[in-house]
Amino acid sequence: MKAPESSGAFFCPRAADSTAPVGAASLPDADTIEYTYFFSAILDIISVLQSYNNSLSVLKKEQTIFGLIMNKFRLTFICAFIAVFASSMCAKSKVFMTRDISPESLVKIFETLGRPSQGKRVAVKISTGEAGNPNYLSPDLIRNLVDTVHGTIVECNTAYNGKRNTFAAHWQTVHEHGFDSIAPVDLMDEEGTMKIPVRDKKHIKYDIVGNHLPRYDYMINLSHFKGHAMGGYGGALKNASIGVASAEGKTYIHTAGKTDVVEEIWDNIAPQDDFLESMAAAAQGVADYFGDNVVYINVMNNMSVDCDCAANPDVVKLKDYGILASTDPVALDKACVDIVFNMTPSEGNDNAPLIERINSRHGIHTIDHAAAIGLGSLDYEIIELGK
Repeated sequence: MKAPESSGAFFCPRAADSTAPVGAASLPDADTIEYTYFFSAILDIISVLQSYNNSLSVLKKEQTIFGLIMNKFRLTFICAFIAVFASSMCAKSKVFMTRDISPESLVKIFETLGRPSQGKRVAVKISTGEAGNPNYLSPDLIRNLVDTVHGTIVECNTAYNGKRNTFAAHWQTVHEHGFDSIAPVDLMDEEGTMKIPVRDKKHIKYDIVGNHLPRYDYMINLSHFKGHAMGGYGGALKNASIGVASAEGKTYIHTAGKTDVVEEIWDNIAPQDDFLESMAAAAQGVADYFGDNVVYINVMNNMSVDCDCAANPDVVKLKDYGILASTDPVALDKACVDIVFNMTPSEGNDNAPLIERINSRHGIHTIDHAAAIGLGSLDYEIIELGK
């Protein structure tokens, strides 16, 4: 939409309208960006100060030259401070991207984020993938990154029946998928659970995670971006919330705080938006736990409409796109969703099924709510490596 006209008004880009199609031609799509008068009050102050500045020229002659100089200096400093503050508040989150999906590019994009992990105990959070699903991030792809950071692959049990809902079955799946051959693996809830605080208590009052989480003081949230049967899509926010949560925590999020008893999950499924908002709240809890010691990477390959938790996923209808990374999980997921919506369909590259999956589950609401509670920004710029 067109920004409202104003004489000197300052506009700060914010959320795209989640009810409108996402993008049509470029990233981000200017036609769906709204504008806010967040700094209109500041502009009023500037206007008053400028009027005051003009009045200095007609001050009484008895005022000293020194006083005039000091008044002008104070005014200039205040105006400069407000301008810098306003500019920083509207700064776009950086999302780095490479079209090359390779072990080397995965390491490079991690290093580009500028949050070194040296000397830290690094958890690499992935999905180990349900047995029968071939789409999970392969050990060959992630090996170099895990080696570079001397990391431990971490996961938690699922809350649904399958090959990862018990520790014995989960360890078997880990072995069959080859993850224990490239790095140490930790099923973080194997010895119990713990609660971590959340800021947004609209639905959940805390997040339930594996009690091995304190073993780590740095996390690489390494997500496979794809569709999801319940969330619409799976990316950084889901991997940080449902992914880091224990089986009890997954139940608690899916039921939007009604129960953490795994056996009761399907009798207490929450209204869709309540579930999505609970995911955002839990993701923020994990982000707060690690502070500046967390980064987010989404790999856009093997993008079925179904997630890695599905034993028999739908066939992949999209071509692999690339790797995106950011320190802002909201901007990262928003960028990936925008890419899917902005794709031009071609032979062997049909984005319609994934768009339908995201829209039918109101998947964008997770991103919108995460931004609303302060986890990240909807406004981003994509920086392509090597350009």
